[in-house]
Amino acid sequence: MKSEKIIKPANGYLMLGVVSLLFFGGLFLIFAQKNSLYLLPIFIGFIGFFGFILVNPNTSKVVLLFGKYVGTIKENGLYWANPLFKKKTISLRASNFDSERLKVNDKLGNPVMISTILVWRVTNTYKAAFDVDNYENFVRVQTDAAVRKLASMYPYDNFADEGHDEDITLRSSVNEVSETLEKELEERLAIAGIEVLEARIGYLAYAQEIASAMLKRQQATAIVAARHKIVEGAVSMVEMALEELSKKDIVVLDEERKAAMVSNLMVILCGDKEASPVVNAGTLNH
Repeated sequence: MKSEKIIKPANGYLMLGVVSLLFFGGLFLIFAQKNSLYLLPIFIGFIGFFGFILVNPNTSKVVLLFGKYVGTIKENGLYWANPLFKKKTISLRASNFDSERLKVNDKLGNPVMISTILVWRVTNTYKAAFDVDNYENFVRVQTDAAVRKLASMYPYDNFADEGHDEDITLRSSVNEVSETLEKELEERLAIAGIEVLEARIGYLAYAQEIASAMLKRQQATAIVAARHKIVEGAVSMVEMALEELSKKDIVVLDEERKAAMVSNLMVILCGDKEASPVVNAGTLNH
């Protein structure tokens, strides 16, 4: 396989003077001396104008001669080369690609909507021009394929209650997922001579048909987790209260009164609403 070859043709400004002299000098002489021999420099000068190559900053020109790769001009400026050369422009600038939102299944089989933002640029003009049909379309197709593969590798979220206690998820492990996506795209786009500068998930959400149910599930999980923390704190506070009352001999409680006190404190500490005090003027049971 051929590789990229960097070339630098003749100085375009110098050749502009030479070609202009041939063309316009020949016109002057043919009108001044009425000699058809001066048609030759006019013709050479006219053909010479087709040999100029203008390379803008961060662009390149891939040069071909009758289907044969001659080389690539990467340094910006005005150049002159064989007028029979065919020139193809390839941008070396960094480009952004925001993929469409794709509906795919995650590792657990849940349908999700996902898209990616890719920053890329061409580093090997030979591969970009000749190893793939259309390198820009190649980027789009391979990015979609990489995103589909990425989504199947990780779950959307971590559901420990179902036994799926995953360390890396699409929603929470942004850095790890982005690194995996970049590696996958680098392998796929290397054939086209394209360097991946950055790749990350641009949009991520459950598909519409399960979004409502998953939202309720997330809310329920959050409520259960919060209640768990509240109960842990309440048990610790009740234990501390009983221990302090016993240590300071403030009041002597039998087992029945301890149970009642624990019950009342747990209701107060774990309840959603403020407790209403009730004055008991009789015994514990009346």
